[in-house]
Amino acid sequence: MSKTRNVLFVMADQLRWDHLGCSGHPYLRTPNLDALAARGVRFANAFVNSGVCGPSRMSYYTGRYPISHGATWNRVPLPVGEVTLGEYLKGAGRTLALAGKTHVMPDHEGLARLALDGQSELGTFLERGGFVEIDRYDGHHTPGEESGYPAFLRAHGYDSADPWSDYVISGVDGEGRVVSGWHMRNVHLPARVREEHSETAFMTDQAMAFMDRMGDQPWVLHLSYVKPHWPYMAPAPYHAMYTPDQCLPVVRSAAEREDEHPVVAAYRQSEESLSFQREDCIRTVRPAYQGLVSQLDAHLGRLFEHMEARGLMQDTLIVFTADHGDYLGDHWLGEKELFHDTVQKVPFIVVDPRREADATRGRVEERFVEAVDVVPTVLDALGLAQPTHRVEGRSLCPLLHGEETPDWRDFVYSELDYSFKQARLLVGAGPQEARAFSIRTARWRYVYWLGAPGQLYDLQADPQEFQDLGRSASHAGVRETLRAQLLDFLARRKHRTTVTDAFVESRTNRHKQAGVFFGQW
Repeated sequence: MSKTRNVLFVMADQLRWDHLGCSGHPYLRTPNLDALAARGVRFANAFVNSGVCGPSRMSYYTGRYPISHGATWNRVPLPVGEVTLGEYLKGAGRTLALAGKTHVMPDHEGLARLALDGQSELGTFLERGGFVEIDRYDGHHTPGEESGYPAFLRAHGYDSADPWSDYVISGVDGEGRVVSGWHMRNVHLPARVREEHSETAFMTDQAMAFMDRMGDQPWVLHLSYVKPHWPYMAPAPYHAMYTPDQCLPVVRSAAEREDEHPVVAAYRQSEESLSFQREDCIRTVRPAYQGLVSQLDAHLGRLFEHMEARGLMQDTLIVFTADHGDYLGDHWLGEKELFHDTVQKVPFIVVDPRREADATRGRVEERFVEAVDVVPTVLDALGLAQPTHRVEGRSLCPLLHGEETPDWRDFVYSELDYSFKQARLLVGAGPQEARAFSIRTARWRYVYWLGAPGQLYDLQADPQEFQDLGRSASHAGVRETLRAQLLDFLARRKHRTTVTDAFVESRTNRHKQAGVFFGQW
C-alpha cells in the first residue's frame, strides 16, 4: 500500500461535536470544515478517553488510555517512560513539529531519577513530550518564553507587560473601561486585539511558515489551537456574528436535579456550573463561543488554501478533532469532565489523500472511534511499524479505505480522576478514591464510580441523558452486564511495555534452550 508523505494533525480545544455545520448545527457556519469532511470521512461517533484536557491529549499522543499512561489530570505529568508519537517518529528518522497547545507536563521527578539534565537534547525532547516546538502556546495564562506571541503582539503596537491579558482576552465596555474576558459577562464585547493578531490567526501563520520552510521535505505537524476554549473572548467581527437565538437550545431538565448523583451534584456547585445555570450567562457565552468556532474555520480555510497552492493537499493525511467538548450550561453544568456526550463526543474528520481512500470520500462513518486511534493511524499511513505491545488504539486506515472490519469495537471507554477538584472535598472522597470509569455502547452509557453509586443512561429511550438509571432496580441486570464488560476491558490494558509481542513469541517454551531443565524425572 502507498504511504502518505506528510501528516497534519489539527486539534481544537473544547470544541463540541455538534458545533459544526456538517454535524447539523442550523446556524453555525463552518464551510471549510464542511468541505474537509466532504473530501474525507467524518466519524460521527468519535469519543475522547477523558473529558479533561491533559489526560485526553496524552491518550491522543500515546495511543494509550489514561489508566495505562498514568497522566490522569492536568497537573499529572506523563511518566518519562511513556512513549509518544514524537518518539515513534524520531525512531523512524522523522520529526513531530508543534504549533500550539499540548498540555504536556514535564516529569521532573522521573528525569531527575534517571539523571537526565532538562537542558540536554534528550531531556528537552522528553520534557516536551516528543514535540519539536515551533511555537508552544497553551492560551489559558500569560504566555512565557515558550511562545513568540507576546513579542509578536508588542511588535504590532499592543504596548503592555502582559498583552495577552490586557488585549487578547479583554474588551472595552460602554463606559470606556477595560474589562476582562475572565468575567463571562464581558464576552459579548470584541476583544481589544485585531482579528489578524488573534491567537487563532497567529498560530495559523506559524503553521504556514513552517510548511514553507520545509519546502520539499516531508513533515508531520501538530497544529493545536487554543480556541474555542475559555476565556470566550472573540475579536471583531466574530464576537457579534451570532445572536442568542442562533444558538442550540440548552439541553437540561428539572428531572436531572431530583435525587442527583452525589458527584454530579457536587460538580453543579462549582462556580462555573452556577454561572452557566444563569440564563444571561448562556445567552452571553454561547454566541461568542460560536463566533470563535467560525473564526477557527475561517483560518483553517486560509491554511488549506495555502496548502492547495503548494500542492500539499495531494499528499498530506489530515486529522481534525478536539480534546473534548464543553457543557455551556447543558445538564446544569459548565466546563467539561463528566460523562455526557456533550463532553465525551468530539468532531473527528480524516482526509486520506491516497487513492485507496477514494471510495469513502464524503462518507459519514458511524462506527466508534477513539482518541487512542490517532497514533496507530498516523504510523500506519506513514508505513511505520505498529508498537502493538504498547499502543491500545486501532488504525483507522481500514475504515478510510472501505475495508471489511467485522471485529471492530462495539463500545468506547473514558475515565475521570477528579482528585484535584472541589467536588472531591464536597463528597468526602480521598485522592485515591476520586475516580470513575465508563463505557458507552450504541445504547447504554455506564459509569462505575469508586465509593459512589453507578450511573446508567439508556441512549435509545433517553438520548439527551436526562434519566439516570444507576439506582433503578429494574436495570440491575443491565448494570451488571456492563460492569463485567468494563472489568474485562480494564483487565486487558497493556502494562507489559518493556518487551514486544514478538519477543514474547520468540521466547515462549524455550527454557531448555536457555539451559534450564527444571521438572525432569
